[in-house]
Amino acid sequence: MRNLLLSLSLASSLLLGGCAFVDEYFLPAPQDTVQEMFEAGNEAMRDKDYTSAIKFYTRIKEEFPFSPYAVESELALADAHFLDSDFPAATEAYRDFETLHPRHETMPYVLYQLGMSLKNSYDSIDHAGAEVQEAETIFKRLAQEYPETEYGQKAPEQIAACRKLLAQHEIFIANVFWGMKNYQSAWSRYQHVVKTYPDVKEEAEFARNRAEAAYLKYRQDDAQSVRERQQGSWKDWFKWL
Repeated sequence: MRNLLLSLSLASSLLLGGCAFVDEYFLPAPQDTVQEMFEAGNEAMRDKDYTSAIKFYTRIKEEFPFSPYAVESELALADAHFLDSDFPAATEAYRDFETLHPRHETMPYVLYQLGMSLKNSYDSIDHAGAEVQEAETIFKRLAQEYPETEYGQKAPEQIAACRKLLAQHEIFIANVFWGMKNYQSAWSRYQHVVKTYPDVKEEAEFARNRAEAAYLKYRQDDAQSVRERQQGSWKDWFKWL
């Protein structure tokens, strides 16, 4: 009987050990909980390790969309992209948040950050200003819909900054035409700045002065062309030139 009990005890030990062996080598290791991932993402944000934070928040967004941490992770993901200076990615993330949660209490902040992401995406005066134009629209909406909030009160300053950038872009194009001696097109562009951005005083004044000069040069060239058509160029008298 004693031998039988020893045999049963040994068999039981082997069986339990075998199960542990199977669990260790064949079953997947337990994954981090959503809360642990969220806390890890927040810790990475505090450490300014935005690459790691983006990975944690993206996992929560994609794998646990119905988690209590999902909405916070979506906004934190946008912030991580913004702080990492990846403004196109931040723009997309803030836009997604606005689409998915249009009545969320953080909407004034989200709109402000969306506008800033768009404005910061504009990195050179010789590039098209579509992002800045959209940013201006976002800031105007923010000022109209949330005028009493902290971010609504910041919006007018950003609207002015956007308009200054747009005026400078138009002046850049006008200057290019001036450099090409296409004074008619330059005059038209300078006039556009004067009419469209009168509130951007320094740029508008510069454009007004250049518009006058461009118009004079355009009329002089036009008059010269008329004279040459009527009388012929002075070069016609010196064929050897």
